[in-house]
Amino acid sequence: MEWHEVFKGIDEAEVPAEVIAEEERERRGFFGKLRSSLGKARGAVQDQLKGAIYVGVDRRLYEQTEEALIFADVGVDATVKIVDELERRVTAARIEMRDPFMDELAAVIAGTLRPEDPEQQRIDVSADPSVLLVVGVNGTGKTTTIGKIAWRLKQLGKTPLMVAGDTFRAAAVEQLSEWASRVGCDIVKQAADADPAAVVYDGIAAARSRGADVVLVDTAGRLHTQVNLMRELEKVRRVIERQMPGAPHETLLVLDATTGQNGLRQAQQFQEAVDVTGVVLTKLDGTAKGGIVVAIHDALRIPIKLIGVGEQLEDLRPFDPDAFARAIFGGDEG
Repeated sequence: MEWHEVFKGIDEAEVPAEVIAEEERERRGFFGKLRSSLGKARGAVQDQLKGAIYVGVDRRLYEQTEEALIFADVGVDATVKIVDELERRVTAARIEMRDPFMDELAAVIAGTLRPEDPEQQRIDVSADPSVLLVVGVNGTGKTTTIGKIAWRLKQLGKTPLMVAGDTFRAAAVEQLSEWASRVGCDIVKQAADADPAAVVYDGIAAARSRGADVVLVDTAGRLHTQVNLMRELEKVRRVIERQMPGAPHETLLVLDATTGQNGLRQAQQFQEAVDVTGVVLTKLDGTAKGGIVVAIHDALRIPIKLIGVGEQLEDLRPFDPDAFARAIFGGDEG
């Protein structure tokens, strides 16, 4: 899926031809980069299976596959479902060799990650303006993610506006201001310790008056307690809903893949507080636990919409279940 297809509300006819051509070049070259970036995760899975996978498809191979998936943070419940489906398909296809076995494993995992409705993987920017609420704990890459999304929207002809809703950290406001300058878009901010809900209120009003298409709201990731954080986010969401019925149109949870199962716990807490519509998984290039993608999707049925595999602007990409599964779990030719 290309970027102009990820955003629901982008008119392809209005996207410059050179932008679409560049998207296609990025997509063609991304699988190799994804596989390289996920090298730690792929290597960890291969190491777990080394010893058993050369002796043929037997009960021990399935047991070691279970161990490899759990080691990769896929989670017990999802692992059981995956291995059961894998065994059914391998038996039916009479698979006996390593690479076909791994490719079938990748296919099963891709199917697990694919939402029932493909529309769920898109990001809705069809309202005027659309409000994207971005949440997550500090250090996951929320602000950088907002900057990269704004950059893409600007390329595609949209007019983004950033709202510095994390008023508890001066550094967060400064970082978002730097991104706004880099992207070339407006930002609404107030002094440190201002009421985040008030900043967000002003941001939506500013978007309407300035003709912005998409409002990207940064939020706090840490208060004195987790309870305080969730209450603050609930308050921000209520203000958005009152000011614009139907908003926020997306609530994106940014998770750091290196946190493993702790990321699943974070997802559960944020889902309860603010009704998360999609996950952005960052820092996949720095972890051997890439299976957390599967655990989150299986446990909460929240679609993974974007993944980050590096620091460059183009390293935030639409999530492709097939490419992701092949990069970690596929055979050597996958």
